[in-house]
Amino acid sequence: MTPAARLSAAIEILDDWLAGAAPEQVLTRWGRANRYAGSKDRAAIRDIVYDAVRCRRTFATLGGGETGRGLVLGGLRAAGADPDELFTGDRFAPTPLTEEERTVPDLGNAPPAVRLDLPDWVLPLMQDSLGADCEAVAQTLRHRAPVFLRVNTAKVSRAGAQAALADEGIGTTEHALSDTALEVTSGARRVHTSRAYQDGLVELQDAASQAVVDLLDVTPGMRVLDYCAGGGGKALALVAQGAAVTAHDIDAGRMRDLPERARRAGVDIDISAPGQSGDGFDLVFADAPCSGSGSWRRAPQGKWSLTRDGLDALCHMQATILDEIAARVRPGGRIAYATCSLFDEENMSQIKAFVARRPEWTLTASRRFTPLDGGDGFFVAILETSPGTR
Repeated sequence: MTPAARLSAAIEILDDWLAGAAPEQVLTRWGRANRYAGSKDRAAIRDIVYDAVRCRRTFATLGGGETGRGLVLGGLRAAGADPDELFTGDRFAPTPLTEEERTVPDLGNAPPAVRLDLPDWVLPLMQDSLGADCEAVAQTLRHRAPVFLRVNTAKVSRAGAQAALADEGIGTTEHALSDTALEVTSGARRVHTSRAYQDGLVELQDAASQAVVDLLDVTPGMRVLDYCAGGGGKALALVAQGAAVTAHDIDAGRMRDLPERARRAGVDIDISAPGQSGDGFDLVFADAPCSGSGSWRRAPQGKWSLTRDGLDALCHMQATILDEIAARVRPGGRIAYATCSLFDEENMSQIKAFVARRPEWTLTASRRFTPLDGGDGFFVAILETSPGTR
């Protein structure tokens, strides 16, 4: 495909997204319907689409409208490219610019939420939660996330994993957020097919996510319940540190790949049925469902689909989860609550409310990561109860 043909495909896909479809589903459907497109074409189109999703409001402003064509045109202008070189009307290329489209709006006069590519109602939440860091964090969320790997130290050292990846043309560098974290600097699209990945030496996992697990102070033999396990990335990280891990999720389908991931990693994880996770654990960890605002550069459609009512419902669910996991800890044990959210009402406000209604629990540590630290935004709080209570 020519570069111009890729733009035409991206315009089509973005129009479907703006009409309400999920971008990943549209990309998959487009790929199946256009099998002539090679892997490089599909990757380039995907990049155009996701850049537009991340920067929806600025691209729409620069492109003169919130349409697929407007977003692609705005993206070219944001990148300093000349649209006339690609919007030619030649075979498979977008039609030439109209006179109206040749007028380039001044982005500097746009409202702050537009310039930061945020919904209007979200900006005050970000400002209240992040203070002086708000604008820098929002700007970071407008760009593609790095690719991180977690080294499976049960099988290999970090240096050994780097060497194995380098042999397959995948460049990495150590990342300061975690002793197990590697940032992929080249060859990211080779990771899934690499021998290092297939043999369980590394797993894809954000560096801040790894740092959250590091803060849980796991010791060998500790009984740990990963209450909201999802795909199991943190369960695998916990068992690599020596914990005896039980994975649970209210939606068992989310854990369908975990047995294969555990086999590849060379570890055992007990997978429990929904609602049957047991109790008496030394540590219960809940990476609770949340807005995902800390990972919006990785999953940017989330910032446009989130609503105020949806956030309120998530906060109610988080409070319920905190109460549920408190009952599954042994006397004197600990709970850890985490989100990949940047919003205080999903984070410390939840912990304060929990301690207010459950005074037998004491907050012993908390940490917030933002994209300015290099990885996704995360929050974690660790609480413990006295040996005589639960």
